[in-house]
Amino acid sequence: MSDTTRLSSALADRYRIERHLGEGGMATVYLASDLKHDRKVALKVLRPELAAVLGAERFVQEIKTTANLQHPHILPLFDSGEADSFLYYVMPFIDGETLRDKLNRETQLDVDEAVAIARDTADALDYAHRQNIIHRDIKPENILMQDGRPIVADFGIALAVSAAAGGRMTETGLSLGTPHYMSPEQATAEKDLTARSDVYSLGSVLYEMLTGSPPHVGSSAQQVIMKIVTDTARPVTEIRKSVPPHVAATTAKALEKLPADRFVSAAQFAAALADPTFTTAGAAQPAAVQSARRRPWVYAAAAVGILVLGALVGMLVAGDETPPPDVVRFALTMPSGHRLVVSTVEDAPFAISPDNQRIVYVGRDSGAVRDQLYVRALDQVAGVPLEGTADAIAPFFSPDGLWVGFHTSEDEKLKKVPVTGGPAITLADDVQNNLASASWGDDGAIVYAAAGLNLARVSGAGGTPEVLTGGDSAASFWPVVLPGGKAVLYLRCTTSCAQHDLAVWDIATSSSTVLVPGAGRGWYVEPGYLVYGTEEGAIYAVPFDPATREITGQPVPLLDGVGSGRAFSARLAVSRSGAMVFLAGSGGGGRRVLLVDRAGRERPLVDRPRQYNHPRFSPDGERLALTIATDGGSRIAVYTIASQTLSQLTFEGSTDRPTWSPDGSRIAFRGIGQWGSDLFWTPADGSGPVERVLEVEHGVAVGTTFWTRDGAWIVTDGSDADTSATDENIYAAATGAERTLRPVVATPAEEETGAVSPDGKWIAYGSDESGQWQVFVRPFLEPGGRWLISPGAGSTPLWASNREVIYLDHATRTLMSAVLTFGTTVGVERTALFDFEPYAYNRSSPEYDVSRDGQTFVVLRSAGQDETGDAVVVLNWSTEIARRMAAQGAR
Repeated sequence: MSDTTRLSSALADRYRIERHLGEGGMATVYLASDLKHDRKVALKVLRPELAAVLGAERFVQEIKTTANLQHPHILPLFDSGEADSFLYYVMPFIDGETLRDKLNRETQLDVDEAVAIARDTADALDYAHRQNIIHRDIKPENILMQDGRPIVADFGIALAVSAAAGGRMTETGLSLGTPHYMSPEQATAEKDLTARSDVYSLGSVLYEMLTGSPPHVGSSAQQVIMKIVTDTARPVTEIRKSVPPHVAATTAKALEKLPADRFVSAAQFAAALADPTFTTAGAAQPAAVQSARRRPWVYAAAAVGILVLGALVGMLVAGDETPPPDVVRFALTMPSGHRLVVSTVEDAPFAISPDNQRIVYVGRDSGAVRDQLYVRALDQVAGVPLEGTADAIAPFFSPDGLWVGFHTSEDEKLKKVPVTGGPAITLADDVQNNLASASWGDDGAIVYAAAGLNLARVSGAGGTPEVLTGGDSAASFWPVVLPGGKAVLYLRCTTSCAQHDLAVWDIATSSSTVLVPGAGRGWYVEPGYLVYGTEEGAIYAVPFDPATREITGQPVPLLDGVGSGRAFSARLAVSRSGAMVFLAGSGGGGRRVLLVDRAGRERPLVDRPRQYNHPRFSPDGERLALTIATDGGSRIAVYTIASQTLSQLTFEGSTDRPTWSPDGSRIAFRGIGQWGSDLFWTPADGSGPVERVLEVEHGVAVGTTFWTRDGAWIVTDGSDADTSATDENIYAAATGAERTLRPVVATPAEEETGAVSPDGKWIAYGSDESGQWQVFVRPFLEPGGRWLISPGAGSTPLWASNREVIYLDHATRTLMSAVLTFGTTVGVERTALFDFEPYAYNRSSPEYDVSRDGQTFVVLRSAGQDETGDAVVVLNWSTEIARRMAAQGAR
């Protein structure tokens, strides 16, 4: 007979057990019906090994002391007792969520909300303390949220258990209190705890509500306790500058190592939170040093406590009822002068190592001119640069954690570098950089998104790549190699991405199977979960068998508001063992549209974040044409600035890269997918049909397009089957009756983004003829030479006037002005305008525009970049997934 059946039988005359709710450190929790009073209750049953040591009589006697607590923010005790050797206690069932659930969802709370929760909880603690009852286990899991107000659960249970166990607590293999929220005196096993211990724990909870993580984190319970005893928590305002000084000071005082330096009562703690004038005197030395000087035995006690805890953890691991590791969250803050770099061509600029001990990310130091990779151990405050990784994007780890793979944005290669540093090694040069992604399987092979939007596989030691997917019209990207290396999880996107599905590719049979229709980017997490995102920024998990490649249960929601990347991806990296890093965002992330003057001063224009691309001013400056990426492809829309209205202009297929006619009456754009990669135009007010302007040969796609100021020509980059050139070149088509491509700049090199000066005499364009992309100027439709405008890496030129070219300097990520003087040669005077790093950029098509008067720029900024500066790291995420599955009966 199972324990649940025995328990149900033993309590059948009083309670009817309905379902299992979850596991706690001391008890298993069930939803039950109170038969006598016809109400739902939470029935908590102590773990059997704990019950055997305590004994029923002593436990029931001790728990009675908590039964008389009556407070609006304390969950009352209804009943307790013993039944068939089970020790149990009964509390009201709150049909809501815990503060832990809320933090899992939101990470950081609004400051006013966090303070209100802390004050109400402190009020409950103060009431209990005046009854001589110390909670001993204040943590987010024990704070229930009902209609936005906190209710403290399990009040006095830890005290009752501790008192009933007497000196035999170590026999249970259980440590009272949760490491991240233990006071130093509790961590060092002091017996006589005071109210100030609970104040410390509540201070830790407030710290997490404000910053997103507890004051001390580590990879093990022992490491956390050592930090509690010896380290000083970072000031709240270093992590979150919006926290008021008095709230930060209150939190710091509550977290003092020495109890005498904390608030004497929870009431004082609550009062300080409400007092804007509250402050604390600055200490001459860090608190850890002061505490050690005043109490020289503290380190010895800590060492003993940690050794005891280590023994207890070992006992738990040896048993069958091993509690899962705690979920740990913290912000991956960056040191001053250093920042995480989020590009538009990758899904996530970071990865977490297989052993969950390191993060690799794309970053840049202040004053540096290029991005590179940094490796940061989680117990360190700064990353270490990896030499030879300039312009790296989309990093990923090898299965043994000894190598970091990455793409390069400039020369478009797949490379690897030792995690400890060393020369970078090129593995493949056919990568798809606009959707950069790769996965290193445990069979030693790397699967990556190759040119042509197919998946390819190459040995981690290098060699000839093998194309996996292909042969149909579907695109393939975001690969994740499943255990064994025989199958690959990936996003399968049909023509124009009108249908996108999370699928699995069987390497042996070269066949694809759809797993989750309509889903976005996916990951595999042990021991058997498929995690995937949606375009709206939500993350789900579903039970999954990697051997049979079958979904075995129902999906459950995990996260919301994760920043979105490109093509149905989320700014999220997951290790197979269940740790993750993510960038929070607003809803599904997306971009905001802003106006910037020549000095770099911003003002918002289109505030609602969406996946905007290719903004273009109308000739009169009163409207914008934009591309908006959707789950059915991309669409052209027009934003009217005065009325702040956005009107969709195209509704079928996938359309992008708009350009205005000189009189503002029409918009030309590129049609892709079912549109046949041709050039079209339509009335800008939507009053007429879409008309094909230029029909290009099959297999040739037009690219970025500009309309000349006189209306006579449309200029585009692409290639023409009538020429011998095979690379991308720049062409012009007359807008009259005969519309055929005429080469303007056609060389063995590649040329992109041909923009014609307002007077129609000159064309500025990007070319890789020197081995890197640079900006040149030459006569338009007339013979003549060409002159270099950007001495370093440059791209996406636009004209601000007949004599001024604006372009993006790739090396410094700066928007540049080049004033030209025309004569027998072309003179160039360059001026840096403003830092372009915060804004979206794309080498092959400008993600910005300049107004007719040359004074205002329209740019795009990631909404997630506006609202979060740092990544969030979550360790032991698989524990949370399992709990969500159990709570919803999904597994």
